[in-house]
Amino acid sequence: MKLTAQAAGTFAIAPTPFHEDGRIDEKSIDRLTDFYAEVGCDGVTVLGILGEAPKLDAAEAEQVAVRFVKRAKNMQIIVGVSAPGFASMRSLAKASMDAGAAGVMIAPPPHLRTDDQITGYFKQAQEAIGEDIPWVLQDYPLTLNVIFTPAVIRKIVMDSPSCVMLKHEDWPGLEKITTLRNFQKDGSLKPMSILVGNGGLFLDFEMERGADGAMTGYAFPELLIDVVKLSKAGKRDAAHDLFDAHLPLIRYEQQPGAGLSVRKYVLQKRGIISSSAQRKPGATITATAKAEVDYLLSRVARVDRRANLQPQSSAAG
Repeated sequence: MKLTAQAAGTFAIAPTPFHEDGRIDEKSIDRLTDFYAEVGCDGVTVLGILGEAPKLDAAEAEQVAVRFVKRAKNMQIIVGVSAPGFASMRSLAKASMDAGAAGVMIAPPPHLRTDDQITGYFKQAQEAIGEDIPWVLQDYPLTLNVIFTPAVIRKIVMDSPSCVMLKHEDWPGLEKITTLRNFQKDGSLKPMSILVGNGGLFLDFEMERGADGAMTGYAFPELLIDVVKLSKAGKRDAAHDLFDAHLPLIRYEQQPGAGLSVRKYVLQKRGIISSSAQRKPGATITATAKAEVDYLLSRVARVDRRANLQPQSSAAG
């Protein structure tokens, strides 16, 4: 079940669950994986930016990746393997694929500036992991501070037979999707899956521009799944109506630094993870912020009953 250029649908970006003392919470990993399968996700991406990957040592990263992969059954698992050096990238990529992962995701290091530096880096990264491992190119300039033009994306993808997907999270990025799809129409870009992230903030229009689906960590992956399906079915108003109901909570999650604590708080309220704790250094959610999130959930629940959550209680186990 290796990742291909035909990949589509919704891949949830998974947070890494921790106990209050910072230990990895394996039971919550299992519940989280089961939850993503139950709601209908096509895949899960682990150890991304949302997954607090830089706070894990190499052994822990492998432990988390393999735990998700072994639990996932029919879902495809993509493992974020971005690292300062290629030795650790290669090691995690190999361990993940040996365990049954579908592919890996690589983000650019923040020091890349010129187009030649960018294309050169990804050529070396692909050589490092090996040509037999399918990989996802992550384009997230808001966080990573590396700017990919559509032409640079085309060169990276065309130079690497094993690059099968773009994780698109530029903002504004709608015209970039259109440009890339036009490259494919004129034959200058090979087939490639485009899944969109950035918290789902522009998922409604990104689908209309030609995205194949979503890959992000919004605390209601059911919403992402529904919008992707409604959009593909041509039910434009229904897709936008549902998306609009969730948009205030999606926006609230977008706060730099605070967003992960909001997502983990909601997943804890949903009984999926035991604690909203982040590994230090990390933000904590204040009582005021929790109250604001609870209010937003009550607003979403007017339209989508899945957001009608009972008062917070820790998950069993």
